[in-house]
Amino acid sequence: MIPKECKRLAEVDFPIAEVSRHAAREKSIRHGHPSTLHLWWARRPLASSRAMLMALLLPDPGDPHCPEAFKKAARRILLGMHGRPEGWMEAVEPDDGLRRILLKFIADFANWDLAANGIWLDAARALVKAAHGEERPLVVDPFAGGGSIPLEALRLGCEAFASDLNPVACLILKVMLEDIPRHGPGLADELRRVGAEIKQAAERELVDLYPADPDGSTPIAYLWARTVRCEAPNCGAEIPLLRSLWLAKKAVFKREKGRRIKVRGRQALRYRVVRPAEGPQRVELEVFEPETDNDVRAGTVTRAKAACLCCGAVLPPERVRAQLSEQRGGADVLFDEAGRRLGGARMTAVVTLREDEPGRRYRLPTDADYAAVHEAQARLAGILDEWERGGKQGLCPVPDEPTPAGGGSGAGRAFSVQRYGMLQWGDLFTARQKVALTEFSSLVARGSDSRGSEIANLTLAMAVGRCADYGSSGVIWAQGGEFVAHTFG
Repeated sequence: MIPKECKRLAEVDFPIAEVSRHAAREKSIRHGHPSTLHLWWARRPLASSRAMLMALLLPDPGDPHCPEAFKKAARRILLGMHGRPEGWMEAVEPDDGLRRILLKFIADFANWDLAANGIWLDAARALVKAAHGEERPLVVDPFAGGGSIPLEALRLGCEAFASDLNPVACLILKVMLEDIPRHGPGLADELRRVGAEIKQAAERELVDLYPADPDGSTPIAYLWARTVRCEAPNCGAEIPLLRSLWLAKKAVFKREKGRRIKVRGRQALRYRVVRPAEGPQRVELEVFEPETDNDVRAGTVTRAKAACLCCGAVLPPERVRAQLSEQRGGADVLFDEAGRRLGGARMTAVVTLREDEPGRRYRLPTDADYAAVHEAQARLAGILDEWERGGKQGLCPVPDEPTPAGGGSGAGRAFSVQRYGMLQWGDLFTARQKVALTEFSSLVARGSDSRGSEIANLTLAMAVGRCADYGSSGVIWAQGGEFVAHTFG
């Protein structure tokens, strides 16, 4: 055991430059990283958590109160590492040299590539055991959030106690710290099995809301724009709120008989103004292949101001917010009784894939696309009606909790969507997204109950959370990579 008089390594020195470099690199790691399990806004880097824990758990060999037994064991562990860096043999003999090598070990072990390396992992655990004996040290984190500190504590062979006030954080902690270590690869196998069954069931239930194209293409994304009305005299045209008219900034090529053949050029939207004899002017869109960047016009929104494409008038931010507030955020389409679009959100383009063609294709929306949205609104109304007729038992199928009221003085850092009329969390999603997420949630609950897959239940619930992150009205279409970027950054 470490005497109370003995300083910990972190009290004397810490390899902050090296650890910071590994922590910065970790932000770009996606494959297999625990951060991809579920979004958490204040997640601490694993690199710095692992390094700081080791520096706090180990005594300073240069301290006169440091146990000789630890120094002897530390030298044996470090020199016994297979593939250890050269020069350690002579460096660890003096106490200050042992300190330098321990700090070097901590700095190198902060590298994500070594986090699960058996040689380094065994050495780290052995060092912690040498410092604390057979009694495993307890690491307590009452505000654990995304779980970086307790996860690294477990990795180092410690006991860990973690909690948080936020239920999302508690869900992440339970899955990452309890379920995954307890069930191991079996959990992954169970997730694949049950997840595949839920996917097939969801496709059957939602097929009419996401119909395939007549030519066999599969829509993979529907691009939308919220709309407001121009308030200039004698105009009243609908303004689609578009930050950019680009769809795809890279051309698509394929190789055929050793030659590189262009399949599709860059894609963008262009518009023309239609001025009918009666009624307001309107904007019609077209998908085209621009030859140069200058062929693509600027968007209609800048700093919350909306520019009318018909008359050039600019709608100030307060009027944009006021109109969107009347639409509860403007994520949904407004239909008449016959299912014809009257206003609200406007579909600008549909992204499709074909199995026999590389790359993504872009087309304008059709009546069938809007008909599917109208059907989704009717189905959502039925879901809510059934919940109300059932006495509103349990949580509302569509989240009705209030959104954060941040953005004002003393109201915290949260960006307030309430200024745009999105007063409840459900307002962040379109009717079709709400139906899909409700179906996923129901299938996860029924699937885990009926198939005895309780170990997969919470992890599948996290998958539904990821679907909500990538399936809200606040996502954007990344034109460079042609993918949907998540909502909650």
